[in-house]
Amino acid sequence: MRELVTSNDPVLLNYLQVLLNDAGIEVSVFDGNMSAVQGMLGAVQQRLAVAEEDWAQARRLLGEAGLGQWLVQ
Repeated sequence: MRELVTSNDPVLLNYLQVLLNDAGIEVSVFDGNMSAVQGMLGAVQQRLAVAEEDWAQARRLLGEAGLGQWLVQ
């Protein structure tokens, strides 16, 4: 798995998951429970990750959708 996006914005994360899943890219969410426990403090961000073989396609898809600013460098 390779990290793609980090954020505490649940709407953004959900949108990204739907967009990637619709393109046939399976997404895993890490630190979702930690983010919920700590509330809105922002100390622990949720991370979206995709399989290594899907990473380039996922980055390209999000870039083409105008969401490149959210990508982990």
